[in-house]
Parts: sequence; C-alpha cells; structure tokens
Amino acid sequence: MDCRYQTIPDFLGDFHIFIVQKTTFDEPRQTAQTAFSFMTPLEALVALNILPRIGPIRIRRLLEAFGDATSILGAPKDRLMRVDSIGEETAKIIHSWQDHADPIQEIAETKERGISIVTQSDPDYPAPLQEIYDPPLLLYVWGKIEPRDRHAISVVGSRRSTHYGTQATKKLSFQLAGAGFTIISGLARGIDTAAHEAALAANGRTIAVLGSGLAQLYPPENLALAEKIAAGNGAVVSEFSLHKPPDKQTFPMRNRIVAAWSEAILVVECPSRSGSLITANLGSDYGKAIFAVPGPIDKPTSAGCNQLIRDGATLVSDVSHILDELDQLPFDKKATVSEPIAPLPELPEDEAAVFAIVRDRDSSIDDVVERTGFPAQRVSTTLMKLEIRRLIRPLPGFRYTLR
Repeated sequence: MDCRYQTIPDFLGDFHIFIVQKTTFDEPRQTAQTAFSFMTPLEALVALNILPRIGPIRIRRLLEAFGDATSILGAPKDRLMRVDSIGEETAKIIHSWQDHADPIQEIAETKERGISIVTQSDPDYPAPLQEIYDPPLLLYVWGKIEPRDRHAISVVGSRRSTHYGTQATKKLSFQLAGAGFTIISGLARGIDTAAHEAALAANGRTIAVLGSGLAQLYPPENLALAEKIAAGNGAVVSEFSLHKPPDKQTFPMRNRIVAAWSEAILVVECPSRSGSLITANLGSDYGKAIFAVPGPIDKPTSAGCNQLIRDGATLVSDVSHILDELDQLPFDKKATVSEPIAPLPELPEDEAAVFAIVRDRDSSIDDVVERTGFPAQRVSTTLMKLEIRRLIRPLPGFRYTLR
C-alpha cells in the first residue's frame, strides 16, 4: 500500500495526513502541512469527487471556504462543520476520505482506459459550465473536447421514441451537424441515440454526457456507439467517478450539463412527464434558446413538446427555424465590401473545392463538374451539404451563389 495514504492519530485529535516521513511529537503541525504538499492537486480533486453524498454545491462552498481540495481533505471536522450545509455526517466522510476513495488507483485506471480528467482550471473545460451555480468539479473525457464544441446544440427527447420522433431527430441532427454545430445528448435510448448517430452520419461532432461513470456505461447496448464517438468524432463525458452506477440522482445531474453546455436546446419528442422537460427548463433558466418539434395533438408521446411550444419555445419543423432564430453559424461567413472573404475553417476536401468555385462566381452543376472533375452525383451531394451549412443558395436554372 502506498504509504502516503495512512491515517495516524495526532495528539491534538484525529488528523488525517500522508506519511512521507516519520512523524514526531515535536512538530506535528509542520509535518502534517509538509506531508499534504506531496498530494497532487489532481489527486485531491479526484478524491473529493469520489466521496459519497457531497455533491457539486457543497464542494463549491468548501472550495470557497478552504481554497483548494487538498486543504479540504486535511481540515479538522470542526472547521469543516463551519461551512454552510456541512453537517457532522458529511464532515466525517470528508475527514475519513481514505475509507472511501483511492485517487491514485482511479487516475491509473483512467490512463489505462485512454480517458483524460479535465478540471475547472484546464483549457479544455467547457466555459459554459463555469457559469452555472453547481459546475462539475471535473470531467472524465473519453475522446477529445475541441474548441469548436463551444458551438453546440443539445438534442433531447424520449427514450421510447416513435418512428416520427426518430426520423425528425435524424433529419434535424444531421442538418445541424452538417452546418457545423456539435450535437450534445445523453447517449440514452431513443431520441438521444438517434441524435448521436445522425451527427456521426453527417461527419460532424457529437458529445455524449453520461449519467454514470465511464466504466459503468449506460445503456450497455450503446457501447459501440460510444466507441465511434470517442474514436475521433467527439467525446463521451461524465462528471462521475469511473465505477459510479446510474441512479435516480445521476440523471438529473447529467441533464444540467446537457442544458448548460449548449447554445440552444432542441426537444424532439417527449411526454408531459419527462426528464427532457427538466433539461429544457434548466436551459431556459440558463438563458438558452429552447426549440421544440410539434407532434400530433392526440399522441401522449408529443404532449411535452406541445406544452413547451405553448409556453414559448420556438416551433421547429425545419432546420432553418433554428438557424434563423440563432442568427449565426459556427463560423463567420460575412464579409464587408472592403474585406475579402476569409477562408472557411475545417471544411471537408470536397466541400472546400466546390465552395471555392461558387465563391469565385455563380456556377451551375455542370460548371462545377467541369472544374472539379467530380461526378455529377458527387457534386450534387456536396452542393446540398453547402446549402445545409448556409454557405450557398440555389438560383433558377440549377445555379448556385453565395448566401
């Protein structure tokens, strides 16, 4: 056992320290302070995050009181109990944290699994999550979070989706991902699964936020989907320790991340009692735009979406309703008369080649075929993708121009 993680009695009372040298009664306080310095900040954060019945709000208050996770773990019980909402039981859990957490083992296992741990001080930590009242202390990330993921739309809905809901989700998510937005959802059955799959089909990015630890991926049948996402098309993310199973508390906690991370929330299909409505209400509280796909008035599966629309959510039957409402795309296409149009970032090769031709002058499909050498079907598909991105628009006679 690593000698850093032992509990020894201090003559001034029970005090948890890391043994890095023999403790003497001549300088107990100095030894404790010196010993704690051997715990890395990441180890302390991971240990604090693993502890049961603490939660992000209490952790935030503790950090405000003590400054860092290492100081929290080394604090006496009486000092812990001076912090708002930290009672005797919670203080005891923190004070005896070695009985609950092994951060060295946790970190070692994340490395073995190819998972990174992102803390609030890391540049990869999503900026919108910093702004909420109860931000995750850290995130376990399987895959990679990229700067472009700040342009994201959350797509949520029922686990028991109908054919109508699934098809609407696939269509809208494909178009949004094709336009450059990262699709965020919860990897659940039904609407979430359809949203992730459509984003991948569009060669776009998607983030799956779990209500469990990454080693307890739920639902298990979506493991293959998670692997595809993590393999270069986005990230699978959780705030929970690796082996945390899903429960009735973890899913609402997951929902707040889905709601806070994105620029807008699209609810495709849900009944009147649904976690998706909780996500939408949280998003509204966070100042996000809320969109909803209407459904048949006699179908309970769409009652939640219809209620959202009555309450002021924007009705969506076409992706343009979202793009027009947001009045933006993930990159700036506008240019002044005096400024040349800047090169667009991260367009796939075919789209970049076709867009360069249309940007040069209005062009027909035949013009593009002749100048690129691409087959006509390939050109038509690429022009459609550029339309979805709202970079070009059609003209009479099957010609295309810049928007």
